[in-house]
Amino acid sequence: MSKTILIVEDENILREIMKDYLLEEGYRVIEAADGKQAVSLFQEHEVDLILLDIMLPELDGWSVCRRIRRTSNVPIILLTARSDEDDTLLGFELGADDYVTKPYSPSILLARVKRLLESRHIREHDSDTLSSGGISIHFPSRTVSIDGTSSGLTHTEFEILAYLLKNKGIIISREQLITKIWGYDFAGDDRTVNSHIRNLRSKLGKHAKQIVTVVRSGYKFEDEL
Repeated sequence: MSKTILIVEDENILREIMKDYLLEEGYRVIEAADGKQAVSLFQEHEVDLILLDIMLPELDGWSVCRRIRRTSNVPIILLTARSDEDDTLLGFELGADDYVTKPYSPSILLARVKRLLESRHIREHDSDTLSSGGISIHFPSRTVSIDGTSSGLTHTEFEILAYLLKNKGIIISREQLITKIWGYDFAGDDRTVNSHIRNLRSKLGKHAKQIVTVVRSGYKFEDEL
């Protein structure tokens, strides 16, 4: 069954270009020209990924991302003409998974889409679950429970936690995380990783200390003492 992608872009030409490329790849496409329409369409349809412009009429991309993250961990790729890194980090803090800066190559955008969608169905583990202390990851459903309570991690937070837990006790550099989660062509930096780790820790509650920062090296996951 083809995946459904919601394009949220107020520039008609750009939206049509994205739509044509995605349709050629076999995706189903839903379009929104403003933020309010985007939220409404998301509530009405089963969406597998969102391409979300930041500068939108009615409701900006930040607000759309914030509202969707209240109920869903659907992958979100921000589309931004801004070069200010603080704007990008704000998007990550609100729960976005990736971003593409305008003007962008359609092939780069498609690669980002495919990577996010495919990673949701790839499991690199022998068992269906990984656990440590009160943290348990169930890979078939891509869910994480903290002390028996479901935790709403975003796609990227799930991938980071799974990678660290799989390599428990091993120091993982920020560069390794960037390559593993976003790919070699990602233009982000250490602050991108730091932002996602901060969000992830906030959702782990008392277990946040199991993700240990190793100064000038990266991060590692440790069992509780």
